[in-house]
Amino acid sequence: MARPARAAFVTLLTTALFAGLVSSARAVPGSVQTADRSTQQAPAVLAPATTEGVAPTAAGVGTALAAILKDPSLGPHHGIYVYDASRDKPVFSVGAATPYTPASTLKLLTTVSALATLGPDHTFATKVVSTAKGSIVLVGGGDPLLAVQQASDYPARATLQTLAQSTAKALKAQGVASVTLGYDASLFSGPAVNANWEANYVPEGIAAPTSSLWVNEGRLSPGMAKRATSPALAAATSFQKLLTQYGIKVAATAKATKAPAAATPLAQVKSPTLGQIVEYVNLHSDNDGAEVLLRHVGIATGNGGSYAGGVKGLRATLTKLGLDVSKARIYDGSGLTRANKVPLDLLAGAVRVAVSKDHPELRHLLSGLPVAGFNGSLRERFTSAGTGTGTGLVRAKTGTLTGVHSLAGYARDRSGTLLVFAIASDSVPVPKTLDARAALDRATAALANCGC
Repeated sequence: MARPARAAFVTLLTTALFAGLVSSARAVPGSVQTADRSTQQAPAVLAPATTEGVAPTAAGVGTALAAILKDPSLGPHHGIYVYDASRDKPVFSVGAATPYTPASTLKLLTTVSALATLGPDHTFATKVVSTAKGSIVLVGGGDPLLAVQQASDYPARATLQTLAQSTAKALKAQGVASVTLGYDASLFSGPAVNANWEANYVPEGIAAPTSSLWVNEGRLSPGMAKRATSPALAAATSFQKLLTQYGIKVAATAKATKAPAAATPLAQVKSPTLGQIVEYVNLHSDNDGAEVLLRHVGIATGNGGSYAGGVKGLRATLTKLGLDVSKARIYDGSGLTRANKVPLDLLAGAVRVAVSKDHPELRHLLSGLPVAGFNGSLRERFTSAGTGTGTGLVRAKTGTLTGVHSLAGYARDRSGTLLVFAIASDSVPVPKTLDARAALDRATAALANCGC
């Protein structure tokens, strides 16, 4: 798909914005010493942005947003929360006293928790082990992006094709040409489908039954399409076909099993880093990826691999990050259920801690947010009147359910101040959907254009 004509312009703006996210300090020049190479620093490609001029005030921000927040398309329950990350203080809020159905902006809480508990360099391994001569098990490690074969998009995926090729090579080296195949998806526990989701979500391909072993997120064909009833069995079936292509005969149908801890490793493939996965999940608003990460949070915090354990771990992790979850009701990792209710300051808080100099391990939350008018779920946004000042300067996670629209992210205003925000309405009349989205775009564009 061709990029918009403004792509190059937006790229330059975005690079300049992100280069100065955390600090207003000037870049340190590269060292010219040659005695100790370990202390040399490469010169910065772009010097960090600086904060100049008057700090934004509640009155100034309120004036910039006043007319937009009166837009009737937003319905009766709408609000915004704005935080000055350059000076570490709240600036403005209205309608923020009550929590909102966040829709997919909830993914910010899930992904920041995953980064905090596992670290951005963590990877997930899909393995093949041997339990006896001629008996192998495909073991899922909870790689949300595992694919049958490599695709052209970013990040590069771990694939069953590579795993099958390596497995076949290892088996042939042992003189094994025929095997029985089992599959182990026991890493995650509890129901595969969240009880709080609408009944049509899985049948219509909006989400898959969550599994620690799947390929293409359980899809039977590309796109938002029908999902396998058992994603793990579907993955094992694909692996069986690939093994056959590489000269290994596989007996009968693969069966579910649990691989013994002492099983002999044969081959493995590793996922992209968690940082890259987080970027992908937030850029594309990937429901399935978010649900997998939620369960990993549960495991990492000692609460188990169910969605309930994941939510418990998420709440504990956010609390450790200094965020107040007392008024939040959270039931999944993707934001698909309307039962979720989250205060705007908590949604903005996920971005705020990622911006903080105290948490460099959370930066991938920021670098994966869609850029206004350019990519991801904001690619086709910021095209109406009054939104041009946000193009390339606003980065935000989107949230959308019927009657629910939200944005949470950051923008650097005209004075160089980094403003973190969350804005939402969960009372939008359905016929006013596009008008409400445009109002949210105008509000965040006004923040980027604010010298207030």
